[in-house]
Amino acid sequence: MATEERKSEILDKLRNAVIEYDEDSAKELAQTALDEGVDANTAIFNGLVSGMQKVGALFEKQEYFVPELLMCADALYAGLEILKPHVKQMDLGVRGSVVIGTVEGDVHDIGKNIVKMMFDVAGFTVYDLGRDVPLDKFVEEQLKTDSDLVCLSAMMTTTMVGMKKIIEDIKKKNPKVKIMIGGAPVSQDIADKWGADGYAPDATNALKDAINMISSLKKLKEDAEANKKI
Repeated sequence: MATEERKSEILDKLRNAVIEYDEDSAKELAQTALDEGVDANTAIFNGLVSGMQKVGALFEKQEYFVPELLMCADALYAGLEILKPHVKQMDLGVRGSVVIGTVEGDVHDIGKNIVKMMFDVAGFTVYDLGRDVPLDKFVEEQLKTDSDLVCLSAMMTTTMVGMKKIIEDIKKKNPKVKIMIGGAPVSQDIADKWGADGYAPDATNALKDAINMISSLKKLKEDAEANKKI
């Protein structure tokens, strides 16, 4: 069993393997983490995902560009392949269902995949539409699955504008559903302007926001049912 100091060293190395887009190291270190008793969830979120968050910051500062971003993602996925079978589900007291995807015209799905993984680990039912998803598909899938939450992701300003139409269309059909948006060009101001219920700058915040939204939705449903009985 690794000491705290050794565990911290492994997590730092995992983080750096992603930042330095070193697939082989990411694989080896993921296996080392398991062999030395580091919890798989910790290795993923405090190692690999933490590295990817740093990569996102470098991308925003234009120190990294799309080719580096994709190579870093390959290193992330290489480590994930080793760790994912050992992931333990968290019990956060709230579970729900979520439709998630990257909007039409956008093939960048790294952030979306990390958020999806967070939802999986938290025990949510996830309907992953993938990337470059036609705008109407989000509306159809929400109605078909009656999901509590819809998560829209975009990495480019040109594709981000499609989110506005999706939010309007979903709210028309089902005003109660909660909608969260995220991705590099998105901000809290845009979320407020377009009528989204949440904005997630990263995967951890996405999960926290989702839990809060779904808790409030469930409370609304319970209150409505209680009022019917009066």
